[in-house]
Amino acid sequence: MVVAGLIFAAVAALVHVYIFVMESLAWTTPRVRATFGMTEDEALATKSMAFNQGFYNLFLAIAVFAGIVFFAVGAPVVGATLVLTGAGSMAAAALVLLLSSPDKRGAALKQGVIPAVATIVLAVGLAL
Repeated sequence: MVVAGLIFAAVAALVHVYIFVMESLAWTTPRVRATFGMTEDEALATKSMAFNQGFYNLFLAIAVFAGIVFFAVGAPVVGATLVLTGAGSMAAAALVLLLSSPDKRGAALKQGVIPAVATIVLAVGLAL
């Protein structure tokens, strides 16, 4: 189960790298504006906020990837700590989005289900 948890965590991290790209690198492009339902003026007005938020997503992904590397090199305690912190934070942030903006349920589920599954599967695998 640990391997399954790590695979789910890696997929969650890849999703968050993609979110980083959208928020920090491509925020004002027509495709990203359409994804987030924004006008060009709205995208320009929120560009610096999105840039910063995108890096939060990247740093969580880096924590998960680093944790997977630590597992691979034989340091499972450090690895589990990093993966559970990164994936757990992803899931928690998605829950905050869901509770604070129910109209963004789809985005919250896309961001949160995979890291939540990773966290649960990894935790169960470690407990067995």
